[in-house]
Amino acid sequence: MKIPISILAGIASAGLYAQDKPGNPALVSSETELAKLAAAETGTYKYSVEDYFKKPAQSSFQFSPNGLYFSYKERDATGKNHVYVKNTTTNEVKRVIEEKDQLIRGYFWKGNNRLLFMMDKGGDENYHVYAVNLDGSNLKDLTPFDGVRAGVSHILKDQGDFVIMDMNKDNPQVFEPYKVNINTGEYTRLFENKDPQNPIMGYDFDKDGELKAYTQQQNATETVLFYRTAKDKPFEEVNRNSWKTDFYIISFDYTTPNPNDAYILTNKFGNTREILLYDFGTRKTIKKVFSDKTFDVDGLTTSRKRGYEVDYYFYSGEKDVTVPVSATAKKIHARFKKQFGDKDFTITGITDNEDKYLVYVGSDKLYGVYYFYDATKDTFKEIMNLAPQLKEEDMAEMRPIKFKSRDGLTIYGYLTIPKGASKTNKVPLILNPHGGPYGVRDSWGFNPETQLFASRGYATIQVNYRGSGGYGKEFFLAGNKQIGRNMLNDLEDGVAYAKTLGFIDENKVAVYGGSYGGLATLGSLVKTPDLYTCGVDYVGVSNLFTFFKSFPEYWKPFLGQVYEQWYDENSPEDQKIMTAVSPALNVDKIKKPLFVVQGANDPRVNIDESDQVVQNLRKRNIATPYMVKYDEGHGFGHEGNQIEMYKCMMGFFVQHLK
Repeated sequence: MKIPISILAGIASAGLYAQDKPGNPALVSSETELAKLAAAETGTYKYSVEDYFKKPAQSSFQFSPNGLYFSYKERDATGKNHVYVKNTTTNEVKRVIEEKDQLIRGYFWKGNNRLLFMMDKGGDENYHVYAVNLDGSNLKDLTPFDGVRAGVSHILKDQGDFVIMDMNKDNPQVFEPYKVNINTGEYTRLFENKDPQNPIMGYDFDKDGELKAYTQQQNATETVLFYRTAKDKPFEEVNRNSWKTDFYIISFDYTTPNPNDAYILTNKFGNTREILLYDFGTRKTIKKVFSDKTFDVDGLTTSRKRGYEVDYYFYSGEKDVTVPVSATAKKIHARFKKQFGDKDFTITGITDNEDKYLVYVGSDKLYGVYYFYDATKDTFKEIMNLAPQLKEEDMAEMRPIKFKSRDGLTIYGYLTIPKGASKTNKVPLILNPHGGPYGVRDSWGFNPETQLFASRGYATIQVNYRGSGGYGKEFFLAGNKQIGRNMLNDLEDGVAYAKTLGFIDENKVAVYGGSYGGLATLGSLVKTPDLYTCGVDYVGVSNLFTFFKSFPEYWKPFLGQVYEQWYDENSPEDQKIMTAVSPALNVDKIKKPLFVVQGANDPRVNIDESDQVVQNLRKRNIATPYMVKYDEGHGFGHEGNQIEMYKCMMGFFVQHLK
């Protein structure tokens, strides 16, 4: 499958200054200065910043496969989120995983007696995978390797003691699959990724753990799918195309006697990504399974209990769309529709016997409520309202929008509108470009950021600019080499569209984004400095030259794609463009106040990217508060840091938008 270069960001070795802290600590705003900034918001509001960003009392609900146990994260008084397991028969509860200094980045059941979870160090994204028994015993680091990134790729439902993990253990540039015993930590490499210049990008195992296919990057820009029809057969090339075209396996079809039938996701034969049933034995398409003419299809789900028949197709349109397929899925879908009405609902968990379901229900105004559905009794029970402090009737509308760009593209996005906004009560606007930039997109649903902004009287526009994912191949490729150019034009056109609605104060527009959104924020303040009143740059890239030099080892084989999609640092022509669109090299054009936020351990956007911007702006006496957290990486994961950041952001907006 295609490596998500769209979310690429680099790792760099940070320069060390006083106290061995990354970057230049002398630039960082003091606690007193940041407290003063936060205190600038003096209004009285029904909901506090904490109300929007306080972690739920309980979250991450999961059933054990047999349904005898129920697990969840529970927040303690210090903001730590520990994992608990509850016996559904005796109601006995036991804390199984304790969260200490490092955050639990995710967890899941492996069989009925053991849980796996992931942690890194301070946001460095070199994840370790741990295993623990449901009573908290036999805690084991399954990947005790420094500087190695590991992740579970295949759970192997029918092999209780084993999972398949991908690790870059022996060569930091490439990932290889290992079969790992979750009790002992013993591991066996299943396939060798021999050529770092032409690395294997993904491995396709069947439900029994047999490697049937792999996708290799060749010649820097081509992806080649290799397949073998049996264990004793060689891998042979089945499909070759550039990185611009998708063609990968999402599931094997176990409903037929042919072991080489598989569902593939591809946009090779049309503009949008579709699901095909494909015979790898004959190398022919059996049938087109599902597609949408406007939006890319995301995938399908199957039922292991019912012989792997297809239950749902799903994709993200203006809102998320789930299409039930099987008779069972149609019945369940209709039952949930009757229960939850026009709310969005998603099945987040199901027991192996399909007798117990976890259902998440939400909307643009509802943070989210989890329900337990007993299929045997046909009963619903509310488990947890994730944010009972936020009343649905007080929240703002998130409206799907679309408009034409200046060069004729249809651009989709979302506008969150404060209550009371009207032609006689015009409100400031915050432009919030998403990260990525390529292949990522904003979606409809509850967004605590935009709801916080709306509660303070600010409208928010989120523009899925060209290059965003989900809108077809042509729209995706229209973003090639448009960073700092047409991508920013799309954002400006979105602002212009919002102004036509009649309730935006045209003289009070801010731009705020994280990661690539931070680059877009800085680029917007450089390109159209008179359009925006102020900006907030959150872990944003500022210099494409230094950013490229900071790429981690395992991205370097994909530089060919980067050079076609971003810019080619070796091309004199592209170098000119990179110079023109790198905000750090044009920061003299920024003349509006900027709030900069950075995680010191960020492995994607090095702290030097932020330091150089802050230093330049302050030399010109432009207000530039600078928040750095030394226990964070690419985005803040600690609740206290998040809340402090948003309090300071609200104070900053009060100073420049009110």
